[in-house]
Amino acid sequence: MEFSMRRSLATILFLALCMPVSLAQAQSGVRTEGDVASASGTYEAEVPVNSQSDADRPGALARALGTVLGKLSGDRSAVGRPGVAQALRGAKDMVAGYDYRQDQSVAASGAPSYRTVLVARFRQDDVDGLAAALGLPVWPQPRPKPVVWLAIDDGSGPRLVSVQQSNAARPLLDRAIERGFRLGLPSGGAAEQAMAGAIWRLDTAAVARTSARYSPPMQLVGKLYRGKAGGWQADWVFVDNGRELSKWTTQDGDARRAMAAGADGAADALVRRYAKVPVSGAAGTYRIVVSGINSADDYLRLASALQSNPVVKSMVPVQATADRLELDVELMSGLPGLNRMLGQNSALQPVGAVEGDATTEIVESKRAEYRIR
Repeated sequence: MEFSMRRSLATILFLALCMPVSLAQAQSGVRTEGDVASASGTYEAEVPVNSQSDADRPGALARALGTVLGKLSGDRSAVGRPGVAQALRGAKDMVAGYDYRQDQSVAASGAPSYRTVLVARFRQDDVDGLAAALGLPVWPQPRPKPVVWLAIDDGSGPRLVSVQQSNAARPLLDRAIERGFRLGLPSGGAAEQAMAGAIWRLDTAAVARTSARYSPPMQLVGKLYRGKAGGWQADWVFVDNGRELSKWTTQDGDARRAMAAGADGAADALVRRYAKVPVSGAAGTYRIVVSGINSADDYLRLASALQSNPVVKSMVPVQATADRLELDVELMSGLPGLNRMLGQNSALQPVGAVEGDATTEIVESKRAEYRIR
């Protein structure tokens, strides 16, 4: 369908940016808090499932944990990092709780369709420990809420998208939440409405001056318009305290995706600047000496503790004396990563180092002592 370039901004945005609406969204005005399960925090995620059966749940929880690790690190490719896929198999052991909801959407033909969504909440300490053990970057909390200065041209000139038009910016705002942070919109007063021209020129200095009343001093400046070759184009600049961190352009036949990519670019810029990689040591083979092995049962508990650890790739017994056993253990991280994943309740415990200790001495050492308890 070809849109008239002279229609009102509200009509253009509605037609171009309309999307399937979940039952929870459609009825938000008549529901009370808690009626609909949803994921909003860093350690929560929602994923579609075929059913609510026990058979479908483990895979769904693994995908949900992958989403949480992506939000925690800010890395869109977190699930592809070494060791992560293996670690996701233990997602069920990190779950604090889960629920289901039904989403409804309407096709162009008017026919309704339904989708089942699993909403999972994971224990923060477990997820933090996993991320640290695997050496994933961690984007610290609390996270900033940059202000979006977005102008859209429907053919009658660029106009600012403010809080009054938040539904028009929903793809952008929702994508930011999926990436683990939030974006805010300006209030839309007369002085701010007059900034549409500066936004269109990507005049970040002028936008920053107008945005000075908001905190933090971060701005995502963008303009969305129809491309010359068809489809939609969005030009973006992300500014942090007057410094331009990133500048990019997105093109897509779908205005929603072109807009949502603004959140991806902002998240990537923030992660590059603020995410920190915990000290977990380098991948390699380490010699561990385990004491307290007095029976076959002790050895089986040792083997289970190592084999179930997501940072352990292999283990080879080297030497046994009395109640001590030496093993060469190939790790996806260093000894601090192994210690973090063992945790306080493991049958295998480090000697002379607290859980997750990441001192220079431990990181550089290729040998460590443990005990079976």
